[in-house]
Amino acid sequence: MDSEREAAWELYVELATRVSVVELGEDEGLLREALSSLYTVFATTREILRRYGPAVAPRVPPGHLTFGVLAVNVLNLSIRPLLSRWHPLLTAHEATRGDHVDPVAHERRWSRVGELRAEIESVRQVLLGLAQALNEVAGVGDLITVRVPRPTTAEAATERPR
Repeated sequence: MDSEREAAWELYVELATRVSVVELGEDEGLLREALSSLYTVFATTREILRRYGPAVAPRVPPGHLTFGVLAVNVLNLSIRPLLSRWHPLLTAHEATRGDHVDPVAHERRWSRVGELRAEIESVRQVLLGLAQALNEVAGVGDLITVRVPRPTTAEAATERPR
């Protein structure tokens, strides 16, 4: 159980600190960056699975899940299909960009940008669900949805360092 808890924590931190679980606004970021972030999640998840080995994927009764089952299913049923479909399509579009064309503007003019953003959002929702499960297994505080209030400009100006 300690191995599953530690593996859950590692993957939870990975998800909590990546574009993969943060909502990508319509005029924010590049789709290429989002896909690259998902590639990194894929690689990191495989690394965690290798490092912790069979301890995170023991045989369990039907209806019970392990870290290994959750992680592999998210990779193979959510992330892999998105990357397999959209990486080559986006690469082909990027290849049509002229030398003096802004990459952000070029990407946003792509006729399929809305479709890809919708699929990234769908995978993000799956990853948020995974992150919540990992949070429970790791037994830690919420790093994704809890936000620390930022002081207003006036409060920041009058606040003294301690």
